[in-house]
Amino acid sequence: MTDNPYRLWVNGQLVPLDAAVIRADDHGLVVGDGVFETCEVRGGETFALTRHLRRLGASAAGLGLPVDVAAVRDGIAAVVHDGLDHARLRITITGGPAPYGSARGDAPCTVMVATGPLHDWPELADVAVVPWTRNENAATAGLKTTSYADNVVALAFANARGAAEAVFANTRGDICEGTGSNLFYERDGVLVTPPLMSGCLAGITRELLLEWLRADGVDVEEVAEPIDRLRDAREAFLTSSTRAVQAIGTIDGVAYPDAPGPLTQQAAKLFAERAAEDVDP
Repeated sequence: MTDNPYRLWVNGQLVPLDAAVIRADDHGLVVGDGVFETCEVRGGETFALTRHLRRLGASAAGLGLPVDVAAVRDGIAAVVHDGLDHARLRITITGGPAPYGSARGDAPCTVMVATGPLHDWPELADVAVVPWTRNENAATAGLKTTSYADNVVALAFANARGAAEAVFANTRGDICEGTGSNLFYERDGVLVTPPLMSGCLAGITRELLLEWLRADGVDVEEVAEPIDRLRDAREAFLTSSTRAVQAIGTIDGVAYPDAPGPLTQQAAKLFAERAAEDVDP
């Protein structure tokens, strides 16, 4: 291994970061049959790891993939070290080698755990609503799978219009989520976020923020509302495991009047304080 602080662990072994570790017939590569988690590493510790592993298990169960949590923890222990800070931890589990096609084979799952750099997010994000929808009734709705082609296309659409994140409605036309984020917005002075039944991912930052805001006496509603409602808000923000709370500056080129507004600032401050108190809340 080199002095590079980032490491890669695959199926029980540390391997060079540039090693060829995936077979051409791996089901994760062939058909996107896999699940993953992205976490933040702070001072050699993985933030909210218990919750991330719980969601990993739920996503894997939704796809019918067996998860060896002990093996995943071994991989995390191998790649996360004391000197690692402000880094990304990526856990990926795929269906493993299989015939070319949708059917799985008999081989064990491929399990990879890797660390890498984590970039800083700007204070404000510009977003664009995309013309495609999330299917809240899909077999994979709410699961964190490696099938991200929809997100790639949507994010490219947003980037071409000067935005840094794309926003989906679902098939009912209700606000759903971003390509890698959950959404919160203001309505009549109250924070609102789409419910999980919208088809959005059960984000870990979303989950923690809802718990902490409500414990702090802040009213937050989980309500299904049309995508146009997002455009009527005075402020809105994104949440994710790498960005925490990030204010939205514009939507489809139109600025939010209060960005970053008081509700956004309150949420960001509370999340930062509570996250600093407990690495595994």
